[in-house]
Amino acid sequence: MLSAQRFRLFQSILSKAKPFPKEPSIMSEKSDIRVLLVDDEETLVEYLSKRLLREGYTVKATFSGEEATEVASDDDFDVAVVDLKMPGMDGVETQKRLKKIQPFLQCIVLTGHGTIDTALESGKEEAFKYLLKPIEYDNLLETINEAYEHKVQLQNARFKDEVEEIYRSGLGARGIKKAMNKLRKIYGIS
Repeated sequence: MLSAQRFRLFQSILSKAKPFPKEPSIMSEKSDIRVLLVDDEETLVEYLSKRLLREGYTVKATFSGEEATEVASDDDFDVAVVDLKMPGMDGVETQKRLKKIQPFLQCIVLTGHGTIDTALESGKEEAFKYLLKPIEYDNLLETINEAYEHKVQLQNARFKDEVEEIYRSGLGARGIKKAMNKLRKIYGIS
């Protein structure tokens, strides 16, 4: 059971936290959505980058799985659009590595090889959704927004669980403050 003083400290810390978006389906701030493009087809990546930038997304273009994992180690992303078949590291391995680096990252897989069923068999647990090439741009936009919404829901649920665990842990005021600062850092809350 928390004392009144510890409870007030806990509430104070939470009240200063900038919450995750509550209504991600209202996409007025697309610049908040950070997209990582991963495809060895430079023309496609450049085209998608320009279109997404014009729509207001923050975009980083990469041309291999290796480059994408290196970039993801330095910068945070919400959604990755990954080609399934690439030389070197393929899309399945790229997704696995990206998810290790950023567990909440949602991956949309583009495949021009075979069918979606074939793609699903090669890495079904890692992808948010599979899209066939040539892609319909509007469908990609909708899928990016859905993937972002899914990421926000996962983050919110995880954050809430971890905050409740801290609350129940019986830590003193300093322990709660330290744990909350750690969560803020993990979830990018200032």
